[in-house]
Amino acid sequence: MHMVKSNEKLNNPKETINRLLKYIGSKKASLILIFVFCVITTLVSIFGTKLNGDIVDNYIATGNMSGLYKICIILIAMYLAATASTFVQNRLMVGIAQKTSSDIRKDLYEKMQHLPLKYYDTHSSGDLMSRLTNDIDNINMTLSQSITQLISGVINIIGMLIAMLMLSPQLTIIGLLTIPITIMGTRTIMKYTQPLFIKKQGDLGNLNGYIEEMVSGQKAVLLFGQEENVKKEFDNINKSITKSAILADAISGCMGPINNFINNLTYLVLAVCGGVFILKGMDISVGIVFTIILYMRNFNQPINQILNISNTLQGALAGAERVFEVMDENPEMDKDNSVVVDNLQGEVKLEKVEFSYNNDKKILNNINLTAHKGQTIAIVGPTGSGKTTIINLLNKFYTIDSGRISIDGKNIDDITMESLRKSVSVVLQDTYLFSVSVRENLRYGNLNATDEEIEKAAKLANAHHFIMQLEDGYDTVLSDNGGNLSQGQRQLLSIARAILSNSSILILDEATSSIDTRTEVAIQEAMVNLMKGKTTFIIAHRLSTIRNADKILALKDGEIIERGTHDELLQSDGFYANLYNSQFRSGLGI
Repeated sequence: MHMVKSNEKLNNPKETINRLLKYIGSKKASLILIFVFCVITTLVSIFGTKLNGDIVDNYIATGNMSGLYKICIILIAMYLAATASTFVQNRLMVGIAQKTSSDIRKDLYEKMQHLPLKYYDTHSSGDLMSRLTNDIDNINMTLSQSITQLISGVINIIGMLIAMLMLSPQLTIIGLLTIPITIMGTRTIMKYTQPLFIKKQGDLGNLNGYIEEMVSGQKAVLLFGQEENVKKEFDNINKSITKSAILADAISGCMGPINNFINNLTYLVLAVCGGVFILKGMDISVGIVFTIILYMRNFNQPINQILNISNTLQGALAGAERVFEVMDENPEMDKDNSVVVDNLQGEVKLEKVEFSYNNDKKILNNINLTAHKGQTIAIVGPTGSGKTTIINLLNKFYTIDSGRISIDGKNIDDITMESLRKSVSVVLQDTYLFSVSVRENLRYGNLNATDEEIEKAAKLANAHHFIMQLEDGYDTVLSDNGGNLSQGQRQLLSIARAILSNSSILILDEATSSIDTRTEVAIQEAMVNLMKGKTTFIIAHRLSTIRNADKILALKDGEIIERGTHDELLQSDGFYANLYNSQFRSGLGI
């Protein structure tokens, strides 16, 4: 399992914010409407608060009850307008958040389709799923809940400050004295919580990776009696994410109570100072003091909201940075002069090919082989000798260190990956089937195939008989990875899918390893027709499947140590002969 160790520090928060703003900026019309409605809400709040002060001085103090009723009706109408405006803001922001997260999810998924196989070999699929789901959901939640607060908060702060200064500059300055204390306290708390939120997102990716791996390998867990160990490992990872989440949320949760305490002290100071000014005969009334306190409350509230949502923003930035990390990975790219080749004939040649995965140990060393059109080349050797690596290189899943691989005389580096892979059909040892019908799984090999062509391919692969025995035949919907089929049946469907692709090069990587001997005989008969006119590479541990190969290559430690036909290699009594005899002479009396 590839556990992803997360940094406990944002690498480039400014760049992450700018990239998020580019996504949000594409919804300019909705943002302008949100701004307009935020201004309306702020104006209603300013005038409504001013009217509250007027009620004290002009109606309550004078006993003008009829005027009080009228102004109360006006206030109710204003508050209803503010409520409607806030509803529209939130509705627009939800739409922006959903569209933005949808765009990010689309871009991330598209990028994942173009990442090299090496990236997936070194990253947990669960962690990638976490970035595609949890991290983007975190961004969506933050945008929908926080951006409107930020916009309306800034407008509120500016509007309330202007209103307070116009009403009483002295009390306004007194009220503003506590703002630096609030900001400094919040920045100090953020300094401690930021690493915790980043660690929380990384731990969540690890947890998803572990869950995905254990669910996929549950059968192995049960077979080897590892339930208790799996529980302990899950418990450790779960405790880690719980600890980081509790610490992050608990520490950031201190900001609200601390800010409220400072704000309440501010209102107390304003009330006392206002009373002193009134007693000294200054041009300030009870209504003005009351209005200033309300303005200050409305002024502090958005500041507190902005400071309090900083923990949410930190989590979103941590998730966004994880998403953008994948987006910034180098994709598979064709060379500038690569050409599309539609009709490759299948003349394959490897010349002095050398390759290593990590530039420290050579997996292939000085590989030379030629496969003429229509030939069958078998590759045998012990595990780790480099057999499957050759297949990966033929498909341009990896780039060779040195040497040359050509098809029909064209260097595969000069052929686009899409056209190259369309000319190569691969049947792997571990086949994968999608949770759709059998028919659609087979059509994956050729999206334009007709139903008749699908059935013909299934018959060639000897799969038609068992397909017809399924509940809905070719329309039977398979469970996850064909879990309602046997391993052999899944392999037969994979072979039929390869047949349907009708490519010029065929690769069988342990294609019959999960099929019983009787079925294997029938498959071999079908393969004879399938391989006619095609260049075929067979990787096999069961050497009975390659007796009729035109050429057999014996691979050991990344080098071809023997080559020849089955009979020639047996007569040489070398590595291949020993390998063959160890399988058949003792067990079958050959």
